[in-house]
Amino acid sequence: MSASPVSSNPILRVTLLAGGAVGLIVIVLATLIGWWAAGGEGAASGAIGAAVGMIFPALTAVSILVANRWFGSPAYLQIFFGVVLGGWLLKFVLVIVAFLVLAQVEWLVDIVFYVSLVVAAVASLVVDLVVMSRMRLPGVSDIALPGE
Repeated sequence: MSASPVSSNPILRVTLLAGGAVGLIVIVLATLIGWWAAGGEGAASGAIGAAVGMIFPALTAVSILVANRWFGSPAYLQIFFGVVLGGWLLKFVLVIVAFLVLAQVEWLVDIVFYVSLVVAAVASLVVDLVVMSRMRLPGVSDIALPGE
């Protein structure tokens, strides 16, 4: 396997893998605690809240990885910012739609959903922080010197 042309790609991949592992743990815990607090409806509310809280932050890393596929292209910066900005706008619209739809669900236990959503979002941020603090990324990267 060859090295990634963009030095941030390995960090983003580790973030997605670690975030997925932590996300599964948070979903299982939110489901169990939701079951304990409010039965089956609480379990479903906890699982949905935790899933929403883990999926939406991961979409930013995915959009950056997708945009980095055009590294080296003359229009790389335009493509990169278009893909990332488009991903953010799509995520923004999806969050609003998801919350509007979930607000209409009668069986959703609001407090279980909210707490699991916040815990999952904070867990995602902690994973990002830990991965970024432990990964090594040079201060100057992704350049080619004359004569190389």
